[in-house]
Amino acid sequence: MRKYRHEIDNVRSHIRSLWVVIGIEVFTILILGFSLVKAQDDIVVHLPPDLRTGATLTPDQIHPANIYAFAFYIFQQLNRWPNDGSEDFGNAIFSLSAYLTPKYRVALQKELELKGRRGELIHRVRGMQERPGHTFDELRVQVLTTGTWVVWLDLELQESVKGMSIKRTFIRYPLRVVRYAVDPEKNPWQLALDGFTDEGPRRLEEDELNTTTEEENSDGTNS
Repeated sequence: MRKYRHEIDNVRSHIRSLWVVIGIEVFTILILGFSLVKAQDDIVVHLPPDLRTGATLTPDQIHPANIYAFAFYIFQQLNRWPNDGSEDFGNAIFSLSAYLTPKYRVALQKELELKGRRGELIHRVRGMQERPGHTFDELRVQVLTTGTWVVWLDLELQESVKGMSIKRTFIRYPLRVVRYAVDPEKNPWQLALDGFTDEGPRRLEEDELNTTTEEENSDGTNS
């Protein structure tokens, strides 16, 4: 009788051990499942615009077309003043703050204050658009360091005050773009504008206006 009781105690002890092992495995599975779900939420894959020939991508790889598209879209929205620059400029800085580095945001706020004191924003309407033939090309995006790029945008700047056109010019803007994974909820691109390069914006010359991006690249290749 004592022998059977001892066997029963062994079986019970073994069952308890199995339940402990099962509990540990269930807990481990839950942790792994939660980590996998969070990892999927945090992965950002930048797809190139042309996938006809396929693409091999990693989460860290960003195609130049995506860098260019980001720079153009955010910069165009930043300089879109549909009603009154004295209000629209500040609203644009605030609404796009997640896509601007702190340094560039401070520079824009100083520009806003300076233009405001000079009265350059009252009733001013502004818009920008790409110049035909000066759109995306890989040579318009240069890698400076890992996570830092320069994008050259050739844009037509139009401004008016109370319906009267006061400016229409073509400008090349050398914009710095950096990785900026500070707040993925508000900035799914995980990129930000970081201001201009040292050379700064400049007005395009007449011969440059008559030259398309393809011709510029061809000339550069031949030379």
